[in-house]
Amino acid sequence: MTLFAGTGLVVKLVLVVLIFFSVVSWAIIFFKLLQINRANGESDRFLDFFWKTKRFDAISSQLDRFGNSPLSVLFSEGYAELRRLLDKGGEQRDEPGVVSTDLGGIENIARALRRATTSEITRLEKYVTFLATTGSTAPFIGLFGTVWGIMNAFKGIGETGSASLAVVAPGIAEALIATAIGLVAAIPAVMAYNHFQHKIKVLIASMDNFSTEFLNIVQRTFAGK
Repeated sequence: MTLFAGTGLVVKLVLVVLIFFSVVSWAIIFFKLLQINRANGESDRFLDFFWKTKRFDAISSQLDRFGNSPLSVLFSEGYAELRRLLDKGGEQRDEPGVVSTDLGGIENIARALRRATTSEITRLEKYVTFLATTGSTAPFIGLFGTVWGIMNAFKGIGETGSASLAVVAPGIAEALIATAIGLVAAIPAVMAYNHFQHKIKVLIASMDNFSTEFLNIVQRTFAGK
């Protein structure tokens, strides 16, 4: 706080910006940790439930138990489209429980699953880009504050006509605090961003695998393939 109080206006503004970036980044880190951990845990439980139950209507009635799982959202969207196509196929063929492949029924379900996947990826990646922005820009913002502070320190040297350590050191120390705060903001943000990107990629792979399995089950059971 003593160093902060002794800095110039520009360096103070730089420090305020960096502190804002750091506070927001930590808020996002805690929020995304909770969100992604819940998504992973509930997705694992949903998959176990899905393969043990084996009945779509029974699974659909229990989806509230897995509200944070992206896979439950994919199942909900795919099953809703499947029911609509089953009703439509029954009306057209007088054969309830058959998906109309002539009208692209399976492709309609695949599109519903892709839409749900895109929506869930967007939800999972929300706010994560701010961490990348913090990690890439905070060091440069801090460096700007440092350069500005050093310029003022040299200006002070010129005005006093002395370049002794007692004159130079306080100004340099005040200037370097901006770089230090920039690194404090950037390093956790970069580490968290890489961690979340890895976790999200795992979830995306799970969603792709689930979509494929869901379509295979529909084709075998309802479309006679």
